[in-house]
Amino acid sequence: MIRTVAAFVLLSGLSLPGPQSALSAESCTRQSLEQTADLYLQALKQGSPSLLPLAPGAEYIENRKATAFGEGIWNSPLQVDFSRSLLDVDICETFTEIISAKTDHPYVIGTRLKVVDGAIAEVESLVSDKDDWLFDADSYLKYSSTEQWDILPPEKRSDRQTLIRVASDYFDIFEDYAAFDRVPWGIPCVRIEGGAYTNPKNEPNPSCTVGVPKGGGVPMTNRRYIVDELLGAVMGQVDFGGPKGLPDAHTFRLENGKLRYVHVITLCPDGCPVIPLPEDMPRP
Repeated sequence: MIRTVAAFVLLSGLSLPGPQSALSAESCTRQSLEQTADLYLQALKQGSPSLLPLAPGAEYIENRKATAFGEGIWNSPLQVDFSRSLLDVDICETFTEIISAKTDHPYVIGTRLKVVDGAIAEVESLVSDKDDWLFDADSYLKYSSTEQWDILPPEKRSDRQTLIRVASDYFDIFEDYAAFDRVPWGIPCVRIEGGAYTNPKNEPNPSCTVGVPKGGGVPMTNRRYIVDELLGAVMGQVDFGGPKGLPDAHTFRLENGKLRYVHVITLCPDGCPVIPLPEDMPRP
């Protein structure tokens, strides 16, 4: 009996890993989360959610609506021109920015994966296209793909609480402009908003204070965060304008405790509101 069990264990160790065995069911590590995000991207490229290591009863949510796997963005293989993932070991979740620009139907997608015991329990995607706020996939690809989001040396990182606080203070500005002074604005800092870019002319020392609304009175509710301390990054997912507002994801990167990059995906499920860009928002 003992020999039989030993032989089984040995043979199991020699078998080729499938999607499920590539993930650790015992612990949540940066490596396992990176593998999960990569598996998600491969499945998306093939339009085949069956390639995902899904937990029993796994849910798919697209643009805030429960959706069957195989529908929505999964209808066909997706060309991925660029992607970047945040890995949050503390809550075992990931967030991936996906840009599909060089196609007949371009998208910019933000996807959150929730991993439980090595399997994906929840996939939530914000899928933006031409009908959404300031959408321009070519511009988003041009600027996002050239930014440096590498792992920071320890002395340049911010801790989890600091990253969440900065994101929260940034969101507070929309409701109360007094929060503006709490944000550690950095120089240089650039923002991509749907595809609109705050430094299209490549001016020296750009600032992310450009184009920040000053009116106030816009609540950012249902906030949830995914934090990658090694990247100095935090994604804040909110309802822009309150519970019935626009689904939105803001991703921030801090370097040396100062804001360096801001990326924004905002959906307009019922049509984008007519909101003029702030006067100081640069035009291409």
